[in-house]
Amino acid sequence: MNDMLIIGIAGGSGSGKSTITDLLKNKFGDDVTVINHDNYYKAQHDKPFEERIKTNYDAPEAFETDLLAKHLSLLRQGFSIDCPIYDYSIHDRTDRVRRIDPTSVVIIDGILVLADPRLRSLMDVKIYVDTDADVRILRRIRRDVKERGRTLDSVIDQYVSTVKPMHEMYVEPSKKYADVIIPQGGHNLVAMEMIENRVRSHLV
Repeated sequence: MNDMLIIGIAGGSGSGKSTITDLLKNKFGDDVTVINHDNYYKAQHDKPFEERIKTNYDAPEAFETDLLAKHLSLLRQGFSIDCPIYDYSIHDRTDRVRRIDPTSVVIIDGILVLADPRLRSLMDVKIYVDTDADVRILRRIRRDVKERGRTLDSVIDQYVSTVKPMHEMYVEPSKKYADVIIPQGGHNLVAMEMIENRVRSHLV
């Protein structure tokens, strides 16, 4: 499918990437496929749970990004893929996969998707969601405690030890590769209209 439009959406944890992704998916339905970089976290079946908790999940080496790049290439060539499924509650990849067929638009969502040249080379549109750090940490706390079963202390410890330093080292610098930088994420109606128009023009 050579006319596939691949959109990369990056930004810090809690920046609003998923909000933009969900808005586009809801707007264009089956024409859009969403792939989360988080599902490509490396499998850690051989490590006990206590060790998996200590993994730095915000560093590039935590991901099997070469597999994601391979999968994107296969989708663009018209082949289906088996996307891994990651389980945040056990800090590990599951044994299940999700079959993904090629669609007109593919969105890649993740904190580091613009930090990797292999992924950038496959993208037609590169977006960075730029949100204030205080807003991001509050959103992360709410999400991880409510949706992922984490304790408040564990979320704060992880933020201080890995999330914040990795954001400053890898995520924030990847902003320079973006075609579009969106302050306030999905709440930025002008930016959302521009992106929707880009997708709509591709689908016509």
